Amino acid sequence: MTQIALSNLGKKFGSFTALAQMNLTIGDGEFVALLGPSGCGKSTTMNMIAGMVDPTEGDIRFDDRSILDVPMSRRGVGFVFQNYAIFTHMSVRENLAYGLRAQGVSASERNRRVNAMADLLQLTPMLDRRAAGLSVNILQRLAIGRSAVVEPAIFLLDEPLSNVDAAFRSVMRSELKALQRQFSQTLVYVTHDQLEAMTMADRIAVMDHGKLLQVGTPLEIYNNPQDVFVARFIGSPGMNILEGTIASSDEGKLVDLASAGRSAPLALSDRAASQGLPEKVLFGFRPEQVNPDPNGIMALPVNFVERIGARTILHLGGDGIEAKAVLDNQIAMPSIGDILRFSIDPKMVRLFDPVSGIAIGGDI
Repeated sequence: MTQIALSNLGKKFGSFTALAQMNLTIGDGEFVALLGPSGCGKSTTMNMIAGMVDPTEGDIRFDDRSILDVPMSRRGVGFVFQNYAIFTHMSVRENLAYGLRAQGVSASERNRRVNAMADLLQLTPMLDRRAAGLSVNILQRLAIGRSAVVEPAIFLLDEPLSNVDAAFRSVMRSELKALQRQFSQTLVYVTHDQLEAMTMADRIAVMDHGKLLQVGTPLEIYNNPQDVFVARFIGSPGMNILEGTIASSDEGKLVDLASAGRSAPLALSDRAASQGLPEKVLFGFRPEQVNPDPNGIMALPVNFVERIGARTILHLGGDGIEAKAVLDNQIAMPSIGDILRFSIDPKMVRLFDPVSGIAIGGDI
C-alpha cells in the first residue's frame, strides 16, 4: 500500500489555471473520490498523480518519496480511463494477462491471477471470447480487471462507469469496492456523479473551478457542507438555500424567510454564537428534512409533484423562492396548487454567509 500526498499542487495551461494550490493526503489503502463538475480540475489532478501531466508547482509524494521525476511506467500505478482501451483482436483471457506478461510473470502465476480476476468480475464464461464481440458494459469491466490484475499499489479510475447503463453502474459500484478491499489498494476515483462518490468512497474531495473546497467522509460532507456550492452539489436533490434575515423572538434568534414564513428558533453552536450572525443569511436545509406539519410555521405552494418510486419530490416556490421536499409515499400527498405547511428541525439547519457562501459557525 502507498500513501499519496499532494502539497501545494498546481497546474496552469498558459493563462488558464486548471488546479490551484491543492493540499490533500490520501492514506494507505484509502478509497478517495475526486468529485466535481466537468472542468473542475479532478482529471488534471489524477493525470499528475499518474505522471501523464507535469505540475506547474507543488509536489507529489508516494509515502515519503517525491515522484515528480519518476516516469509513469515506474510509479506502480494502475489507470482505467472513461473510454476503455481494450485490444479487441485479443480474447478476454489475453487482455487480462497482457500486463502480467509484460511484467514477466510466470505462466502458472498468470493463469492463477487471470482466473481469480475473471471469477471476481464474472468474466469466467467469456474468457476465450474475442473482446470485439462484447458489450460496452463487459468491455469496461474487462478494462478494470486488466488494470487491477497486476495489483498496483495505487489504482486510478477516471469516470470508468460514465459510459455504461444505470443498472450496470449499480453492480459495478459494489464490485469496485470489493476489489479495492480485497487488494487493499490506495484508490483514487474521479467522478461527477455524487451517488458514486457517496456510496463507494471512504472520503470525498469536492472540487470546483480548480479548487479543493472540502474533504471529508460522505456523511460529513452531506451533513456539514462548508459552502453553498458543496451544499447544493451533494445530495439528490441538493440542499435548499433560501435568503433570509436574522430576527429575534422570546425564544432566541430565528430567520425571517419572507413569504416562506419564519424558521423555528435556531440551535446555535457555541462557535456560531460567539462569532455572531450577520443581518442577512442563506438558510439551508435538506429536502429530506422537510416535515409536513399542519401547524408548521413555514409554508410554500406546491408547483410540481415528481413521483419516483418509494418517494415523491415536491417542487415548492413562490415570490422568487424555490425549494424541494422529499416525502415518503406512505403519507397523504398534496396536489399542485396546495400550500404545504412544514417545519424543519433546528438542529438540521445550516446557515451560510450570503456574500462569501461560506458556512457560518460550521455545525450551527
